[in-house]
Amino acid sequence: MEDVLINSLVQARGVRYATAPRFGKPEPLAWDGVADATRRGPACPQPPSALASVVGSSVDGLSFSEDCQVLSVTAPADAAGLPVMVWFHGGAYVTGSGESTKYDASLLASEGVVVVSVSYRLGAFGYLRDNLGLLDQFAALRWVRDNIAAFGGDPSNVTAFGQSAGADSVYALMLTDTEDLFHRAILQSAPLGTRGTDRADMTAALRELVVVDADTPVADVLAAQQAAAADLAPRFSPSGGMPFGPELGEVDLTAAASRVELLVGHTQDDGSPYVAGQPDAWEIVTELVFAGPARQLAADWAKVTGQAATYNFRWTPRDAPLGACHCMELPFLFDPEAWTGAGMLAGQEPDPGLARTMRRTWADFARNGLDALPSRELEFGG
Repeated sequence: MEDVLINSLVQARGVRYATAPRFGKPEPLAWDGVADATRRGPACPQPPSALASVVGSSVDGLSFSEDCQVLSVTAPADAAGLPVMVWFHGGAYVTGSGESTKYDASLLASEGVVVVSVSYRLGAFGYLRDNLGLLDQFAALRWVRDNIAAFGGDPSNVTAFGQSAGADSVYALMLTDTEDLFHRAILQSAPLGTRGTDRADMTAALRELVVVDADTPVADVLAAQQAAAADLAPRFSPSGGMPFGPELGEVDLTAAASRVELLVGHTQDDGSPYVAGQPDAWEIVTELVFAGPARQLAADWAKVTGQAATYNFRWTPRDAPLGACHCMELPFLFDPEAWTGAGMLAGQEPDPGLARTMRRTWADFARNGLDALPSRELEFGG
């Protein structure tokens, strides 16, 4: 594999981990010779992000393809037996890409971990039927198990982490993993409050509205997807806020909690972008969709094994209209320069000391679990 060496870090980009026809299940990708891992891979076809004014574009400079089962690896050049952190991006299961420069993991990898950033099928391509996006994510985790040692990672010490829909993905992966593919999990601003009892009815309605097949042009798939989302949002609340996503059915935390150490949290004002200009309302959305479910999940997890901790991210830019909003912690974990100009930062740079603390905390948790944390109730900023 041809990769890139930058500042004592090895970066392998756009690595294909699986292949699949449209609406087909992923299969491992066999290749011969030297694979080019010097360029970022494609993003799944997608509509514009609803949060572009808050975070900026996450797909600038990327191509688009349904063959989007790609991942990137960032590792110290001298890595050997290091903990592995597998990142799943957010975007309400309809936008985003793990190949985005916003998820450049160079600073995080410099804390002595190997970081893998995963892209997967989105929207109707990934979640209209058969949990295909979730199956892509499992395929990526199997690739990590089978190949990460070549990058100096330890396949027996893997932490899955993600934000927003990526955190919801990790939640789904925790509850359905039967192969011991990862051992710790970090859920950042998981919108678990959208997993209402009406989700099965909403999914059935979604399938009635999005009538597409293997030959439907990509633009028509996206148009049908967008029209369905607009129709469902007012009919199913809060589930309609994220109509695409994995179907889980009945869940049993016991087996997952016994094998996975959990760190789960949120930002102080996670709900603000969704009800901008209404501070009272954003407190309600934050509590119902993000904060309350995070605390409940940690409590339920701890009842089984005690292996859970929570965090609250409070750092707020001066004069920021949305407070410590959804996505605010991301420039503290990844390359802050890639977030320059994001509306949520209101022209301010992330506090470098707090950023180092967060990256070190995440890496320490990946390395040694809950015992490495200074508290089971973490606070960042304020």
